[in-house]
Amino acid sequence: MEKGLEKFLLSIDRSSIKGVADDSRKVHKNYIFVAVRGMTVDGHKFIPQARKSGAKLVIGENGDIDFKVSNSRKALSIVASWFYDYPLRKLKIVGVTGTDGKTTTSTLIYWVLKVSGKKVGLVSTVSAKIGDEEYDTGFHVTNPEPLELQRFLSLMIKKECKYAVLEVTSHGLDQDRVSGINFDIGVLTNITHEHLDYHKTMANYIKAKAKLFINSKISVLNNSYPVIKKYIGNKTKKVYYNAETLPSQLLKTVRERFIEPYNVLNATATYLTIKSLKVSDKDFGEAIKSFPGIEGRMQEVPNKKGIRIIVDFAHTPNALKNVLMIFKKQSAKGSNIICVFGCAGERDIRKRPMMAKISTDLADVSVFTAEDPRHEKVEDIVFQMMKGVRNKKAVVYQISDRQEAISTSINKIAKKGDIVVICGKGHEKSMNFNGVEYPWSDQKAVLAVLSK
Repeated sequence: MEKGLEKFLLSIDRSSIKGVADDSRKVHKNYIFVAVRGMTVDGHKFIPQARKSGAKLVIGENGDIDFKVSNSRKALSIVASWFYDYPLRKLKIVGVTGTDGKTTTSTLIYWVLKVSGKKVGLVSTVSAKIGDEEYDTGFHVTNPEPLELQRFLSLMIKKECKYAVLEVTSHGLDQDRVSGINFDIGVLTNITHEHLDYHKTMANYIKAKAKLFINSKISVLNNSYPVIKKYIGNKTKKVYYNAETLPSQLLKTVRERFIEPYNVLNATATYLTIKSLKVSDKDFGEAIKSFPGIEGRMQEVPNKKGIRIIVDFAHTPNALKNVLMIFKKQSAKGSNIICVFGCAGERDIRKRPMMAKISTDLADVSVFTAEDPRHEKVEDIVFQMMKGVRNKKAVVYQISDRQEAISTSINKIAKKGDIVVICGKGHEKSMNFNGVEYPWSDQKAVLAVLSK
């Protein structure tokens, strides 16, 4: 049915269509409305509203529709691509997936291509970068929905980009947000515990990630996760990497720029990717030296208190462990590591005690607080986190209010020479309480504390 949709769309005068929407509230005259069956809301129920608002065509799986498809999500990607005149056909596409490191790796690839003189666009968790413009990609969203993604790709074409780098999540792959994209290169950073509230099992999680590589000409794969190989198939060319893959001189450059072992691996994945795109070792080395870093990723906040304050996005067990291990090695004798973090509401509850155990084993002081509680009580989430505390000598503070938790950590717990690591929110600009996004920034919270 989806193949027939392509033929159906080609019979339509594109100029007669003024827009595409999968939300009936956004439909205007001469729009195409694609009725999508969501996790909680079925768009097919809103076809009458879409018709009333002026929808010229309705595409869906059932009901009062003009063209029937078996999968509305895939159909939305096809319609969006058609509406924006198939921008994918004019770009070389790199997709990056993994539990952790997606944003850093995709941004590194973008940066190296840009420094080497390539015209390139980026869509990541933090933002979209097209030419000299930067665009907000929305609250708590890594993969924009198909309409927004195709709009960004279309803007890249207008800015004469030849390359696009996309950060791709397991949700985005499973929900067909990148359906129809044939990637020139797919990159895997790692696979660790995350999103099992959605995928239910690690096998399902891995299968979702594997969709990227099934649709990639070349797959750049972290050799530490061989489990994904059996799900990929043989159509893609597989290139493997580990900590020793970089040429020695470039490895030296990378280690001078990144003290974190995981970022050395991210840079290695970047190197193999850009080599496939014919970028020189010299350009790679220069780009690594000049890489400006990413908001909310190991971001240090300067202060006059004599302590180090770090904001990082670490929100998985693996990421939290990696970050704390770095500071464990860096901390001077007699200084303490204070870790401030929470666990998201209505998300994988199994990682709550896991992350609490990691923090209380590696940090000297743990401060459990809010991190997007949604419709759960912060106190209930913290209670579940406490079940993971096994270290009898652990010092744990339970402070539900995140601003108060940060203030207490900096002004009351930390002493000169200590390190305060604030994890879980990173670059994000909002926090979700009872389904409502309220403005929030860890960086601004820290600055507010320091200003007092």
